[in-house]
Amino acid sequence: MRIVFMGSPDFAIPSLERLHNSEHEIVSVVSNVDKRRGRREKPSPTIVKRKALELGLPVIEVEDLSAPSFYDELKALDADLFVVVAFRILPPKILDLPQKGSINLHASLLPKYRGAAPIHWAIINGEETTGCTVFFLDEQVDTGNIILQQETPIGANETTGDVYERLKKMGSILLGEAVNQIEEESYQLQEQNHEKATPAPKLFTEDCKIHFDRPAQEIHNKIRGLSPFPTAWAELDDLKFNMYRSEMGPAENLAPGRLQMQDDDLLVGCKEGTVILKKVQIEGKKRMSGKDFMNGYNGRGMLH
Repeated sequence: MRIVFMGSPDFAIPSLERLHNSEHEIVSVVSNVDKRRGRREKPSPTIVKRKALELGLPVIEVEDLSAPSFYDELKALDADLFVVVAFRILPPKILDLPQKGSINLHASLLPKYRGAAPIHWAIINGEETTGCTVFFLDEQVDTGNIILQQETPIGANETTGDVYERLKKMGSILLGEAVNQIEEESYQLQEQNHEKATPAPKLFTEDCKIHFDRPAQEIHNKIRGLSPFPTAWAELDDLKFNMYRSEMGPAENLAPGRLQMQDDDLLVGCKEGTVILKKVQIEGKKRMSGKDFMNGYNGRGMLH
């Protein structure tokens, strides 16, 4: 099949490579325009654009998905299928261009966790399983008919980063299978149950502040769900204190937000129980273990 692949971040890379190495032909790769990643840096390409150029694939950079020129460029490619992995919401008339439709790889077990941050929210909400879904795109976000789905367990201490790495590889294999089924017309569609849908909206810095007047399990889930980005944080001695890895701690009676060392572990008090802070970073310093942080710390020891 003639495929147009659309994506920008590194989650899409294993899928792009798998399709490039398949019997199908990627006739073009669509990605976001080059942009500055830092204030003084020159504009740089997305990871997907860089990989596409490495593989010798033609690239279309797009800013305005509704531009008539973009529509005309895609139409001229005469593609059988559009494959979308971690890109933007396409206008309906773009979705209708390819003969066999447009499909998307999404990092959740749809209809759960529709939206921009499905892995983050699955972990924040304490889910024990998640997975990937390949589905046909329609006008609404993440609502189309499912082609294939695969699940994977979430470990008790796994972070969003851990699960992200697993899902981007697992998802690429699932996507490859779905593309082959579409070519052979051997797939069986499953409609989503919209009543079971849950949202996974984008997370912002203000959503990431930890309030320790909550149960330990809830705080542990939030810390690992926000790691490595956008990162759980609190204030310590008027400085920003980031938390990247944690574990459930012993059932000590420690005031919410109070830091305390116990058996080489840095504990923080919660409303119920404690959390062990395994990997932390105070503003202006590098990331380190909780033990190493406390070895050089002489402040008030109260997170808020």
